[in-house]
Amino acid sequence: MKKNHYYNLKKIKNKNAVYNVIFGERSNGKTYALLMEGLKVYWDSGGQMALVRRWKEDIIGKRAGGIFNALNENEEIERITNGEFTGIHYISGRFFLCNYEKNKAIYNNDDCIGYTFALSDTEHNKSISFPEIKTIIFDEFLTKHIYLQDEFVLFMNTVSTIVRQRTDVKIYMLGNTVNKYSPYFQEMGLKHILKMDQGAIDVYKYGESKLTVAVEYCSSTKSKKENNFYFAFDNPKLKMITGGAWELDIYPHNPIKFKPKNIKFIYFILFNDGIYQCEIVSLDDISFTFIHIKTTELQNKEKDLIYSLDYIPKMNYNRNIYNPINKLQEKVLWYFKTDRIYFQDNTVGDAIHNYLKICNRR
Repeated sequence: MKKNHYYNLKKIKNKNAVYNVIFGERSNGKTYALLMEGLKVYWDSGGQMALVRRWKEDIIGKRAGGIFNALNENEEIERITNGEFTGIHYISGRFFLCNYEKNKAIYNNDDCIGYTFALSDTEHNKSISFPEIKTIIFDEFLTKHIYLQDEFVLFMNTVSTIVRQRTDVKIYMLGNTVNKYSPYFQEMGLKHILKMDQGAIDVYKYGESKLTVAVEYCSSTKSKKENNFYFAFDNPKLKMITGGAWELDIYPHNPIKFKPKNIKFIYFILFNDGIYQCEIVSLDDISFTFIHIKTTELQNKEKDLIYSLDYIPKMNYNRNIYNPINKLQEKVLWYFKTDRIYFQDNTVGDAIHNYLKICNRR
């Protein structure tokens, strides 16, 4: 592997932040770099690592056993350990430095370099102590699919289980640019992520506390990947793979021109700090909902129909568009059930799609 073509931790480590959020294109070496970092920390100081994933299935069996394969194949383990060890062996939620003899791992319990943790299985670790862990690596924290219920809190509970009373633990959160909308961004107050340029690092501070979060949008390795020709199709989603652009699905745009008089009803969706205006349009035998960004504040919060994930007990608010509480909301829901929803652009479509995914789980 030509490591200089891939992600390097140097810039973000220089920020000396407690949390380090790193996102960018797939296969640019983020995970490789962090596994190397965790191994170096262990070899230099005995500090173990925690490998965190969302689902238990991702850290058991063959999946867990293959996490360090790339380091094994590139002989990094031998290099870092000065030839004392030839590989890393996984067994029962732990990783051990080992030597292989006739494909058999020879290891010692004293050479445990780290543990696996699944957010979906946090209850099983609360009573266990991990005093030697110095590096937490949460891989694939961004997902295009489903986040766990109260996932940010589950992650914080995992961090608390590991850190306890210590102040010497570094936390790394790695993700591919598969979805702009993540509960972590909002819960951690990372307000500028969607405006970041590739290669940039932002540092967030929180009042007088010692907490700092460094956020890096990885520079693209587009011009350096020899196999990018495999993904040269005219599909904007593939730009995430080849260059690190945020992945967006293709959503239906406004199907016809219409005038203000064709708008029969307006309601709003509040999601991820955005206000989305939804207009029910009727023209001849055509009827649909058109959704676009609202660039001004809501004018009538007491009477407008507003969908928001916040807990607001007013009767004109509803958290879940799939749970109508009156005839009007049933009519609104009909447009979503029958796929008569159109969007200003793919960014708006992506936002509403993420809102609807959350509604579907409630």
